Amino acid sequence: MKRHALILGLAVLIGCGDDEVADDVGADSTDTPQDSTTGANDDGANTSGVSNLTTTSPNDDGDEPATTADDDDVSTESDDGNVTPGSTDGGESGTGVAGTEGDATEGSSGSTGGVSAQPINLQLLAFNDFHGQLEVPSGTTGGAAFFARFIADLEATEPNTMVVSAGDLIGATPLPSALFHDEPTIDFMNLVGLDLNAVGNHEFDDGREELLRMQYGGCHPTDIFCDAEDPVFEGADFQFLAANVIDESTQDSIFDRVVTRSFGGVDVAFIGMTLEATPTVVTPAGVAGLSFRDEVETVNAIVPELRGQGVEAIVVLVHEGGAQASGSGINDCNGFTGAIVSIVEQINSAVDVFVTGHTHQAYNCDLGDRLVTSAGSQGRILTDIDLLLDPETGDVISAEAVNLNVTREVAVPEIETFVQDYVGQAAPLANTEVGNITATVLRSLRDTTFDGAGQSPLGHLIADAQLAATEAIDRGGAEIAFMNPGGIRADLPFGDDGVVSFGEVFTVQPFGNSLVVMTLTGAQIYRVLEQQFAVSTPPRILQISEGFEYEVFSDGPPAFPIGLVPGSVRLDLEEIVNDDSQTYRVTVNSFLATGGDGFTVFNEGVDRVSADSFDIDAFAEFLAPSLEGAPIEPPILDRVTTVPPPVAP
Repeated sequence: MKRHALILGLAVLIGCGDDEVADDVGADSTDTPQDSTTGANDDGANTSGVSNLTTTSPNDDGDEPATTADDDDVSTESDDGNVTPGSTDGGESGTGVAGTEGDATEGSSGSTGGVSAQPINLQLLAFNDFHGQLEVPSGTTGGAAFFARFIADLEATEPNTMVVSAGDLIGATPLPSALFHDEPTIDFMNLVGLDLNAVGNHEFDDGREELLRMQYGGCHPTDIFCDAEDPVFEGADFQFLAANVIDESTQDSIFDRVVTRSFGGVDVAFIGMTLEATPTVVTPAGVAGLSFRDEVETVNAIVPELRGQGVEAIVVLVHEGGAQASGSGINDCNGFTGAIVSIVEQINSAVDVFVTGHTHQAYNCDLGDRLVTSAGSQGRILTDIDLLLDPETGDVISAEAVNLNVTREVAVPEIETFVQDYVGQAAPLANTEVGNITATVLRSLRDTTFDGAGQSPLGHLIADAQLAATEAIDRGGAEIAFMNPGGIRADLPFGDDGVVSFGEVFTVQPFGNSLVVMTLTGAQIYRVLEQQFAVSTPPRILQISEGFEYEVFSDGPPAFPIGLVPGSVRLDLEEIVNDDSQTYRVTVNSFLATGGDGFTVFNEGVDRVSADSFDIDAFAEFLAPSLEGAPIEPPILDRVTTVPPPVAP
């Protein structure tokens, strides 16, 4: 099936079902370019030409973005009553608020309609870290067709609804999305009516130009059959926000900083941004020429602008987050820690709600009388946020939220067809058998595999594969391999029979990094290991190949390691001395080779050889002998050992 024909059919279905309305979602779950650039297809809204502040009234007409407004221009638009997938036996449908826009300059707004005498309800349907998970993920919740049903059903309960995301819609995606440059995920989000997405770090995986293509559409550079004059991919109907991502040459944000929407005469501002540390967790080439500014300073600079224009209700969509204590439910906030805590504490108290992400955790918190939510990852959870707005003051009277497990009772058939079209196109490659394993190989460092040293069976297996792919002299002569844990995106599942498919391997390593072999001295290897404890808290422990070993100070699980034991680093039982007297050939992926994840010592490596292999190819080649021979067992976690921390005198 051709994609454009499928999408056209779905657009007709979603936009014209005026006689249908979805059932309410049943039960709550207690479980587990520059300033003058307009936002692409931003629901037909005008955008600000001065400070990247955008003002609209909600609609879903899918028109091209309007010309930037002059200071005194007023744009008037009406709501189409666009209907998302979902139906029951009757009723009226629609997802927007009819009305007119106010002044669209400098983020100011104001509906020209009368002000409601009663408090105004506003529903926000929020999620984060979707990562192109169109198919049903592991576990019992999620899947695009079920996710779409939840959105449709909830939208049907409240005419004033915004669908918002806190980043990482794309990047690190499974084959049905990744093979098509994540265009299917953008198309899916168009279909379910996403309004706003704050950029996350993974939106930059393929660089700024590809992210701009996601917004504005066009041909991917490798799509030789794409017609640049009439590309099938038209980009996002929703708007990307990037308040703290600045083009160093123009000093403008690459997308709008903030969008303001009017509901019954009350303006609500949405500020969107990613974590300031984005350059440390993506390939440097992907963010070249961009600066990522402090989250607190960014919001605190925008808030006075908004309040000066009479905007009092403010929501922040930010790709940064935290985590609860182990065993907490998805609507709990137990033992809550993480970078988002200090961010919320320091941001102007005028901000009412924070929709967060990045950590792939679910939580529902009240931090200093501000609502802070996160919906896990991969569309398994949807956050339903209910705001009550004061028509007199324009402020938020109350804010409540519930995280809902996206259960799999009822799917949207048309979305199932949409997804299966891409799954079918990817199937010949995805279903290719590449190996056999004796048991599921786990990647997590925080559950049963966590041993106090930060080791991961799957991480070690991948490091072994990368060493095997590069140890031949003509392929680099490697002796040691390091793998960054963040590049391991899923467990390698045993399934029914232990057969491993290429699709499963791709899900584990979806980034397509090449392998690089370099020379490091013993002292540099020590510094690499020490950087594990300096780049983040908890430490970011590199996974290592067999034959390389060292010790860390740790009280054991559940504690994290706190430092490297001097003199403990060995290769094939021989000590690696912390000096420059000896050199070693080391393999890393191209992300680490350029200092990714804060491991800047790798930038110092010399005599570099780019191996004729990508990480996923190396992994598949390593597994291949098990197709005919013995299946592969998960590695034993004995490469990093723990010793008690020294007692302070």
